[in-house]
Amino acid sequence: MSEQLFRLSETENARELAQRLFDDVSATLRLVLPDAAEVRHIGATAIPGCLTKGDLDVLIRVPAADFPRTDAILEARFARNGGSVRTDSFSAFEDASRAPHLGLQLTATGGPFDFFHRFAEALVQSPRRVEEYNALKRAHNNCDMAIYRAAKDAFIARVLSGAD
Repeated sequence: MSEQLFRLSETENARELAQRLFDDVSATLRLVLPDAAEVRHIGATAIPGCLTKGDLDVLIRVPAADFPRTDAILEARFARNGGSVRTDSFSAFEDASRAPHLGLQLTATGGPFDFFHRFAEALVQSPRRVEEYNALKRAHNNCDMAIYRAAKDAFIARVLSGAD
């Protein structure tokens, strides 16, 4: 088991802080990223009614040809997320010094990890799914982060497969 616990945050305040940080970060990124880059606010703070641990997740989608250059641009500005997988079409970065904690996921459009936006869209379109996700989060509040992430991954897979 990991040392880190999953803890829910006060949602509305977290949502406001995340949106302010997203506005700032996305404006800065748009100045340095390739023109084809798509920068999206994803994660719980982007989903109306969704409970959150209070961090900000940003998705950056780029054509595969732009992936290496975009990865280098992000690496020059942010720390790599060492706890995340890294491939030729996905990498993750973070900035723990920002409030809230900032996580960035870079994906090649159409690549195997290009699904984060689809999950967020599925939640926005279904209040029932948001309630199911909130129930999962409540059940794992103050629990080991690795256990929460495993349950979350299974939920995401179910939603994306359309099996619900």
